[in-house]
Amino acid sequence: MRANRSRDTGPELALRRAVHARGLRYRVAARPVKELRRTADLVFTKARVAVFLDGCFWHGCPEHHTAAVRNGAYWATKVERNRARDADTNQRLAEAGWTVVRVWEHEDPGDAASRVEAAVAAARRDSPPRFTSESD
Repeated sequence: MRANRSRDTGPELALRRAVHARGLRYRVAARPVKELRRTADLVFTKARVAVFLDGCFWHGCPEHHTAAVRNGAYWATKVERNRARDADTNQRLAEAGWTVVRVWEHEDPGDAASRVEAAVAAARRDSPPRFTSESD
């Protein structure tokens, strides 16, 4: 478990490069709401957009998640707790006026960066906060 990085993973770095190449600037591994103990991978403070890059195994990707062979019950419970926390985070941030963008680690960084750019542009136009996902 110690080898599993919480930030600066390959997919995260690829997303950050793609977003940065579009001229967007952001904070890395920051709490959007100080009182809420949840850290987003990319935070656009002025636009109030929080981007989370979710790992397929850890967050139960519908396309790529595989059940663990060892300690299967533990890992299934762990993934369900992660998904419940993700939903709670989405709701709490939306209630605080933030737009949440969730990106799966398997997504193309360019496509994900386009979604992030669109969310930031919409937030800058004072659109109401909402949740976006890959299926939008």
